[in-house]
Amino acid sequence: MTEEEKRAAIAAYREQKVESGIYALSCLPSGQRWVGSALNLATIRNRLWFTLRLGHDQHPGLQHAWNAHGEDGFDFEILERLKADDLGAGRDRRLKERLLQWTEQLQATRI
Repeated sequence: MTEEEKRAAIAAYREQKVESGIYALSCLPSGQRWVGSALNLATIRNRLWFTLRLGHDQHPGLQHAWNAHGEDGFDFEILERLKADDLGAGRDRRLKERLLQWTEQLQATRI
């Protein structure tokens, strides 16, 4: 890769639009559900799977279900994408509101 190609790749990465939103994890064998919010929906699944594989997830119930049923027993779903234009300065507050609504609606555990 030439120096010019590297610069172009870095510039493209920096200009990348990041989608925030709400996601759900479901343990298919047990029926348990967890709902969380993410500033970057494109990377959250990989981050969750990585910590769960290592056995270091911060949510004991989720880690226990993962240990009992394994990766194949889980489903990941994006529930809602929030447009960056709609969020503005109130992004964190809006994500929290939407997370609470989805948690109640699905009767899930918030993560």
